[in-house]
Amino acid sequence: MPSTFFGLTIAGSALNSFQAAVNTTANNIANVNTMGYTRQEAVRIASEALRTNQRYGMAGSGVTTTEITQKREFYYDVKYWENNARVGMQDCKLYYMQQMEEYLLDDDNAKGFATILDNMFNALKTLHGTPEDLDARNQFVSETQKFADFFRSMNVGLVRLQEDANQEIATQVESVNAIAQKIALLNKQINIIELQGTNANELRDQRALLIDELSDLAEVEVKETPVIDPAHPDVITGATNYKVKINGQTLVDNFEYNTLKYVAREKKVNQTDAEGLYDICWSDTNVPFNVSSKNCQGRIAALFQMRDGNNNQGFNGTVESITPGNGGDIVTIKNPSITDINMINMADDGIIMINNKEYRYSGFSYDAETQTYQFQLKIPLSTDARENLVGRNAAIGESIDVMGIPYYQSQANMFLREFAKQLNNIQQSGVDLNGNAGGSLLVAENASSGSEYGFADYDPDGNMSTSSDCYYKLTAANVKVSAEVYKNPDRLVTMNGKDVADGEAVQNIVEQMQKLKSDIKMFRGGGADQFLKCLINDNSVDTQKAETFLKNYSNISESILQKRMSISAVDEDEEALDMLRFQHAYNLASRMVQTMSEMYNRLILETGV
Repeated sequence: MPSTFFGLTIAGSALNSFQAAVNTTANNIANVNTMGYTRQEAVRIASEALRTNQRYGMAGSGVTTTEITQKREFYYDVKYWENNARVGMQDCKLYYMQQMEEYLLDDDNAKGFATILDNMFNALKTLHGTPEDLDARNQFVSETQKFADFFRSMNVGLVRLQEDANQEIATQVESVNAIAQKIALLNKQINIIELQGTNANELRDQRALLIDELSDLAEVEVKETPVIDPAHPDVITGATNYKVKINGQTLVDNFEYNTLKYVAREKKVNQTDAEGLYDICWSDTNVPFNVSSKNCQGRIAALFQMRDGNNNQGFNGTVESITPGNGGDIVTIKNPSITDINMINMADDGIIMINNKEYRYSGFSYDAETQTYQFQLKIPLSTDARENLVGRNAAIGESIDVMGIPYYQSQANMFLREFAKQLNNIQQSGVDLNGNAGGSLLVAENASSGSEYGFADYDPDGNMSTSSDCYYKLTAANVKVSAEVYKNPDRLVTMNGKDVADGEAVQNIVEQMQKLKSDIKMFRGGGADQFLKCLINDNSVDTQKAETFLKNYSNISESILQKRMSISAVDEDEEALDMLRFQHAYNLASRMVQTMSEMYNRLILETGV
């Protein structure tokens, strides 16, 4: 049988419960504009009824607030994180594509390629009429140097952009490590609180906000499972095991976390790469961090694609043989992916990957007739290693199907090599003002020695070696006008060697050079004037694609966020209604206490014997 004062106990439970509800509502209102805050709700249930041993059976004992929970739907969190990685990736791509466009100066710019090319060939047209005029010669040589300077300037900009992307990779790695550390610490704090039977709602909000931030950098996978009491498999302890993976690899495992580190490459992958580009690996195992998969999303993956993307034009082939050589073995590669020597963009001293193992090489050569490469390794291999590697796949760098910075650098090198070869061949077919045989006009600067590569070892059959003076040495980073011609414009060839005095022969040399602008195919089926248009078209298509994807993913993200916020966000109108509801319920409970007090007063004071 319940106590005489049982009614006061029931009314008191209502006062306590609705006080908790009002406090929870106040907390929601206070955090209406707090980033990452999730709306909370006080959960109430009827208290356990008492057996009264009366005809009416059980008597209700009031109300109990069991917990204060978050109004959050994990399904929409997952969808938001998945889409946020795509938003971050496309946003990063768009930024770097727009930056690349700045360096591919378009035709409307006074310093643009079209203007420079026009000035160069206009000077050649003037030279056509007055081939012996030193002023006309100086003007053409000067405009040709500006042509070379354009490519050097463009390459400097692209290398600087590559360095920016590289530095951002380092910054984002530090961000990932900091987030991982915070999540692991929050996991411990949350478990300590929730083992005591309460919900660590504010700490969970902080953790979810960190996952939001992390999802912009990489694909995030989150899994939270309850911890079971080992002694009692049916009992849940209240703690949880919280795991976070990025790009399929474990970053946080409850209280433990892994960190990433960035390591500067010892050697370049591409011929015109910036020095010391970073690779990412896990700090404890040195296992590479997976960012090269086509399915990888997030800002970090985009940074690698923009920094290293070569439009799937990386070098690979099959090891045909390995033979002993001076200092190290010689690896012969057959079925190479690159058979045009103008497209060769590997570093002359780098790393080749054979059967997933790295080997240093100090140079290579290419035989166009057999379409095979030979790489000079730094060290000799054992007989077993040679036999094991024959028939294996070999690659330098990765084939990344994105038009990143190396792609544009490679395209510039391809064009320059063909243009310089065509121009130099014409120059070498005639004689200068003094009747001397012509030489190369466009050459490559040897930065280490201060000398020039004049391409004396040029092989029309397409053979080349990194140790020879060949057009492989010419890049957008080192192209220049020959110092001899620049200082002595009389060394410029405008005359045919057969008959110096023959006016027709004089015009023939200059006319051949004039055809280089548009009549001779040298880049994607067009003349020199089509070069930059092709690159700008490439950039425009990719930029528009990134803009479209970014817009679409941003719209999807906004839609998911609205659905997410409709459940989790604090609605001021809804909280105002709850406040009035709970206030009214609290007043009723107070009225009940007053009523019960009057009843007990009558019972005790006026019905006593």
